[in-house]
Amino acid sequence: MKLRYFAWLRTRIGRGEETLDPPAEVASVGALVTWLATLGPGYAAALADPRVVRVAVNQDYVGADHPLRPGDEVALFPPVTGG
Repeated sequence: MKLRYFAWLRTRIGRGEETLDPPAEVASVGALVTWLATLGPGYAAALADPRVVRVAVNQDYVGADHPLRPGDEVALFPPVTGG
């Protein structure tokens, strides 16, 4: 699964993208975010409050219950504000 991180999420995690193979029980976006937060201090800091993280799967914004499949591209964003 290809993961992409944007804005302050990228800064805290320390990379803009990576490819990971989550465990089989990580079957939804919410489970993925929870699992990612266990991968180290940068991930934990970036994902401490999952309510402020927006997720797109294959370039479509989705909710926490959205199912994941191998080969998906998952992008994590902070809230977007206009101005």
